[in-house]
Amino acid sequence: MPRYFVNVHDDRNSIDEEGMLLPDWKAAQSLAIRYAGEILQSDAERIKTGEDWYLEVTDETGLILFRLDFSLNASSALAHLNLRND
Repeated sequence: MPRYFVNVHDDRNSIDEEGMLLPDWKAAQSLAIRYAGEILQSDAERIKTGEDWYLEVTDETGLILFRLDFSLNASSALAHLNLRND
């Protein structure tokens, strides 16, 4: 079984050093989507307004197979508020 790595690139940059043995890239894709959902659900403070973040899946050679991109952008309706990330 091939090994896949899920890396999160944000202000923390969590690089997967161990990876996971999975049957194929489709299983890795499902894992990555679920992992992104877990981050959004359990660690919402990790996502900062105005900052993009992404999650990528690589194979054992480091080849990026796919990437999930996320961003949190304030609308102009909130321009009158003091939007700070603290």
